[in-house]
Amino acid sequence: MKFTPTKFEQVWIIEPEPKQDERGFFARTYCAQEFAAHGLNTQWVQQNHTLTKARGSVRGMHWQAAPNPEIKLVRCLAGSVLDVVVDVRTDSATFGQWQAIELSAQNMRALYIPAGFAHGFQCLGDSCELFYLMSDFYHADLARGLRCEDPSVGITWPLPIINLSSRDAALPLLREFQ
Repeated sequence: MKFTPTKFEQVWIIEPEPKQDERGFFARTYCAQEFAAHGLNTQWVQQNHTLTKARGSVRGMHWQAAPNPEIKLVRCLAGSVLDVVVDVRTDSATFGQWQAIELSAQNMRALYIPAGFAHGFQCLGDSCELFYLMSDFYHADLARGLRCEDPSVGITWPLPIINLSSRDAALPLLREFQ
């Protein structure tokens, strides 16, 4: 696997290195030893799978607060998405900054998202499916979110946003976390 750092010290793009032959390919998508060698989490307690049915749909920006913050490993299994992270650690020098990475079934990339980062994505095709590994169990009382169209963050979504859930549309702005 290839581990590529992003502008955020703890956020990584992880790409498998497929071995191909006439039957197709084989690719390792996770290895505890390689993750540990990069100082990354190796304990996953929950898996999630999402289907998003329309081009332009946005899910996010979500995270889970202390004392049970989540680390996520996200991969696109079908279609493609613009996957976005926002630093929501109020004591961080990069608080409020964002970065976007395209994840697709074709490029096979995964995104490693540490605790303290909001996560969301926009579906770039007719539909998309994402698979998540989670480091902690979901706790509804610790679920947090940031409005995906917060002007102070300024995420550049490539498509007009559609199908935003009522929950996501009502999420607070970043300034409410300072």
